Amino acid sequence: MFYIRGFLTDLRIYKKAMLLSILIFVVGLVLGAGNADTLTRWVMPDIERLGQVSQTLAQSDHPELNFFLFIFFNNAVKSIMVILLGAIFGVLPAFFLLMNGLALGFVVTAAGADHGNALSLIVRGLLPHGVIEIPAILIAAGFGMQFGYLILKSLGEIGSRDASERTVDWRGFLVSASRGAIWIVVMLLIAAVIESTLTFYLTQHS
Repeated sequence: MFYIRGFLTDLRIYKKAMLLSILIFVVGLVLGAGNADTLTRWVMPDIERLGQVSQTLAQSDHPELNFFLFIFFNNAVKSIMVILLGAIFGVLPAFFLLMNGLALGFVVTAAGADHGNALSLIVRGLLPHGVIEIPAILIAAGFGMQFGYLILKSLGEIGSRDASERTVDWRGFLVSASRGAIWIVVMLLIAAVIESTLTFYLTQHS
């Protein structure tokens, strides 16, 4: 049930939701990069809070372990919630993607404008773990939006006289979403290990 082949098949089955997920994230990136000055007052408080948490963890007795635990549980819980909250017509996963894209686009653009080190930020601070973490988040949001779509479709089929006339395969989707959640957590686990070790090392010695 939980083989990776099944997971990859699920991604193909729900490819429209996954592509929509990528599109929304890219739109967020572009908006964040193009409106960095406008977003400064809005985004900076959250970035500063994360900076304070990062500084506290870096000064702890076991920074790598504490970074790992914080990063993994934060991302894993958010990703699972994004799937589940997709039941509210898929709105929250889309909003989550847009906000993450805005924040990332803002951070990279602001880094380039202030210090001229956007490339260093991407290569050292984002790329090592981001190649796994970002796809995991996109997949989670894709499942969440698919969940919302199926809810809407089911509501539209309530008037069907016979259950056989209804087209939503809830069993198939729930199996796929459960399998997806497991592999998303695995991906985030790997990403957290990389971010708390390699990324941590690279950023500390940049």
